[in-house]
Amino acid sequence: MRKMIVAIDGPAAAGKSTIAKKVASILGYTYVDTGAMYRAFTYYVLKNGIDPKDEKSSIAVIDDVNIKLEPDGRVLCNDEDVTQVIRSNEVSKNVSFIASYKDIRLALVKSQRKMAESVSVVMDGRDIGTYVLPNANVKIYQVASVKARAQRRYLENIEKGIPCTIDQLEKDIETRDYIDSHRDFAPLKQADDAILLDTSDMTIDEVVEKVLEIIKEKAGK
Repeated sequence: MRKMIVAIDGPAAAGKSTIAKKVASILGYTYVDTGAMYRAFTYYVLKNGIDPKDEKSSIAVIDDVNIKLEPDGRVLCNDEDVTQVIRSNEVSKNVSFIASYKDIRLALVKSQRKMAESVSVVMDGRDIGTYVLPNANVKIYQVASVKARAQRRYLENIEKGIPCTIDQLEKDIETRDYIDSHRDFAPLKQADDAILLDTSDMTIDEVVEKVLEIIKEKAGK
């Protein structure tokens, strides 16, 4: 089969990473979690006492941050395994600020595009189909209601031992949606040629099956 580039975009907590990871594993493609890269950068900023809302100070440490996505799913920031800590509430509440800064996006997008140069990939994020990989073979815009997304994130956090409430998660998700869709550079939006997939009432297996069906159809063209 020819090299395939699959872009899955959508708002916070829509389950993009879960679906992208499973689909990539089934197809033998490389999975690229761009959200984890922005989370890792946010973690570094917070760890070093920088206010994520301070664009100038956040941008100033770009050259100090080295983020790697390992084949086994681990996320490394300057060789520190940050896979779990980047899912904390503190990182979640601040990552949209970091992701809105053009210079930081440009630096990380460069790495993301390089990952897709020679192998088939499934990449998920906010602007993969619109900006990072506009020529992707398959573009999916995955959405779900705020209520459904908050419930999913709540269950994930409880399983990981991260304290939270559904009410707070709903507020955080709505805030992230607004920031992501209103940023000046590469905002969250559905690409004109992306397939809209509402997963509010779908199970993980049903979503995976649907995405595989879409990819198979596109690959045959």
